[in-house]
Amino acid sequence: MSAPPPGLHAAEADARLLAPFTTWPDGPGGAALSQFQVSGMHCGACAGLIETALLKLPGVQAASVNPAAARLALRWHPAQAALGDVLAALHVAGYGATPDVAAPARALRRQERRQALWRLFVAAFLMMQVMMMATPAYVAGPGELTPDLDRLLRWASWVLTLPVMAFAAGPFFGGAWRQLRARRLGMDVPVALGIAVTFIAGTSALFNPGGLLGQEVYFDSLTMFVALLLLARWFELGARHRAADALEAVAGALPATAERLRDDGSSERVAPETLRVGERIRVVAGEAFAADGKVLQGQGWANEALLTGESAPVAKAVGDAVVAGSINLDGPLVVAVQRVGADTTAQGIVRLMQQAQSQRPLLPGVLEHVAAGFTAVVLLLALGAGVAWWWVEPSRALAVAVAVLIVTCPCALTLAAPAAWLTASGTLARRGLLLTDLSALERLCAVDTVVFDKTGTLSDDRLHLRQHWSRGADADALLDVARSLAALSRHPHARALADGRAAGSWADVRELPGRGVEARDASGRLWRLGAPGWVSERPDTAARLAFGCEGHDGVVLWLDLAESPRTDAAEAVAALRARGVRVKLLSGDQPDAVACMAATLGIVHWQAAATPASKLAAMREWQAAGERVLMVGDGINDAPVLAAADVRIAMGQGAMLARGAADALLVSERLMAIPQALALALRTRRVLRQNLAWAAVYNLACVPLALTGWLPPLAAGIGMAASSLFVVLNAQRLNR
Repeated sequence: MSAPPPGLHAAEADARLLAPFTTWPDGPGGAALSQFQVSGMHCGACAGLIETALLKLPGVQAASVNPAAARLALRWHPAQAALGDVLAALHVAGYGATPDVAAPARALRRQERRQALWRLFVAAFLMMQVMMMATPAYVAGPGELTPDLDRLLRWASWVLTLPVMAFAAGPFFGGAWRQLRARRLGMDVPVALGIAVTFIAGTSALFNPGGLLGQEVYFDSLTMFVALLLLARWFELGARHRAADALEAVAGALPATAERLRDDGSSERVAPETLRVGERIRVVAGEAFAADGKVLQGQGWANEALLTGESAPVAKAVGDAVVAGSINLDGPLVVAVQRVGADTTAQGIVRLMQQAQSQRPLLPGVLEHVAAGFTAVVLLLALGAGVAWWWVEPSRALAVAVAVLIVTCPCALTLAAPAAWLTASGTLARRGLLLTDLSALERLCAVDTVVFDKTGTLSDDRLHLRQHWSRGADADALLDVARSLAALSRHPHARALADGRAAGSWADVRELPGRGVEARDASGRLWRLGAPGWVSERPDTAARLAFGCEGHDGVVLWLDLAESPRTDAAEAVAALRARGVRVKLLSGDQPDAVACMAATLGIVHWQAAATPASKLAAMREWQAAGERVLMVGDGINDAPVLAAADVRIAMGQGAMLARGAADALLVSERLMAIPQALALALRTRRVLRQNLAWAAVYNLACVPLALTGWLPPLAAGIGMAASSLFVVLNAQRLNR
């Protein structure tokens, strides 16, 4: 056996190293798409700095950073640039990063949260001390505060301000330095400049009261400004970390080991990563399913809340699908493995959520450019104000320039959209609707038509027995016998009829494709269950199934099986119509079945026997008439029409092709999440407009006051920090 080519083992090792946080969209050997969690980000400009630094590396095709989620999506060739090179480039740029695998990412967030909390504590605690030192100067009457005591209190304020400058304000200075070094203007530049100028002016007034910078100190304004701004950033950090925690809860849902069953009946405990499709595993009560699969033995209940948002347990019986990460609540189940590792539903959801959180939506990108231009104008405006006041009243020139710098900081502007969109996407995820494209929130606002597929979307996957009747026999007695025979078949109609009943004592059981199942009872009589034309010479056209005894045509049970709508389908349709949204049903099923479902749910506009081509043509026709269409489907035949719709929602358990064309996955399968999403999208737009309006009104009102000298630096700092805090807290209302 020849030795492997040089570097083969290294390549395999690299592939194993990248596997937990990397996918290969172009197949093995192509470009990799890796996800990273980034620390040290404080504004939208940081995203541009990171992207610029990474694009300089060989083999890097694209880098996209979502500043709201602090998540990096990197498309690159690992053969040309090692993982260490990527992390080193981020470190040189001034940021920390770790592959987005649960444990390291959690440790990184804990470190970032702890450091942010310490900075906030230092700034807030020392702010209170400085304010206490400054209070006598504000409340003392003429002659009550001696010059020596006044100078002592100023010195104490200066000493207490030093830790705020050296430690608490560090992120602002670091961010400003990185932005200037990259020749970009972000919100940290005016903030850092305002802090530095204020401290220098106060220090000069302390050491040289008769100098050019006057005798006023601003240490109380400075420390309060830093504390309030750090408080706003703390709330922003909390929102970002909560979104990451929700993602990792799904990613870490798989158990540490799984019980694999051998062919000889014995079992062994193995890691979930070693399972293969077709193998059998046993899952006891209280244990999580290690892979997607189908129940072979046993029945019980599963808690799928982590993946679907549905708190009610879901019944599981033989033939039912189970999802990796959900928990078996009672009774051991034997499961046939169908999907493992990265192919499971849970991991697919994780990838889609990572993809959505790594996107940089258009609106925040535009706002980032606006903020950069706004910052340049602010710097010129502050310089002009300072020069003008120098000629009018030199002692106030510096205070006016600092107030202009502080009050016009575009923090609220750059936080407005990311805070609202990230909060809304987290709210929808808790309701079982996972966005794969954040821009869908804006497009949902324009939707005026919702089109549903029928089978697997409006209806449950399983049929139910609607009615049964017989000629010349006891229909109920025959139904019990029919159900015992149906338990021997795996056909969907037979499963629906058996409804979990145990099989009776039958012999010579044969299942004939396209016809049904037949078997002999204890007396030797042959019974058949299946197509009406096969069971009886005189079939009843109103029945889907028939059950009868050979040679006794009069002893026949007719069975009508029908689809049942999902439990909340009628409520969802009614809620959509109450919002003024047109609801349509577009299905490839037979007209009778579609008409029945439409009548049950109160849907007026429906189309049956639709092919993928005719579905697409109908969609184009509605759009040509000016309708903005949201399509909800689950099958492969829905993929073309989903791709053509204005907004696309796929059922979480639907075909992979349909899920790949979707803007969102309805993993909870609760259709009420759709009208709720439309309502939340409109609320998100209102909150976003409120945030932008607040930022605009705040600047329009405060800039003239700062230019005229009516707004001191302390008030400017309070206003700027309050504006940032307002947009973050306003976005948190979307959590309700």
